[in-house]
Amino acid sequence: MKLNKILIIVFTSTLFFGFSSLTNKKVNVEKSIVKWVGYKLTGQHEGTITIKEGELNFENESLKAGAFVMDMNSISTTDLEGGSKNRLDGHLKNEDFFDVEKYQTASLKFKTVKPTSKKNKDGNNYFVVADMTIKGITNEVFFKMTVFENSATANLKIDRTKFNITYKSATLTSIVKDKAIYDEFDLSVKLSF
Repeated sequence: MKLNKILIIVFTSTLFFGFSSLTNKKVNVEKSIVKWVGYKLTGQHEGTITIKEGELNFENESLKAGAFVMDMNSISTTDLEGGSKNRLDGHLKNEDFFDVEKYQTASLKFKTVKPTSKKNKDGNNYFVVADMTIKGITNEVFFKMTVFENSATANLKIDRTKFNITYKSATLTSIVKDKAIYDEFDLSVKLSF
């Protein structure tokens, strides 16, 4: 009698939930990297940010969700050295930019994930809508992500002014044009899991 009840529960669960396979894959923070590029009229600067933790969620090997936390204390410039690097790193961490003493992390949480094409030799492609939180302010961002075996890549364009980062913004302040910093910066993400 007891065995029959167990079999009925298993059978009903299988009918209700199907044979889907749910998998949560933790991001390997040691092997993953986030690169940033910020632009100004007279050039650009670039660097890295460390991922503190993250996870991608799959159903039958298809990406369904994801969430990440970045350690903003780790923001580092890679195109400068010595005093110039230290000054820019310090400036990016202060109130003019990311105010890391007050906001030590930034986060990204997927809201919707839609496949954009069938699997090809470069992996599965998805269009992602996500909530990004920087300095305690959350805005939607949109990007494409490619997942191949145990890795994923994505490129995001972020408007810093939407997160109250307005220092030397050409659109929000009256500043000499060659001193202006463009509102948008790029994030290039390579994940291993």
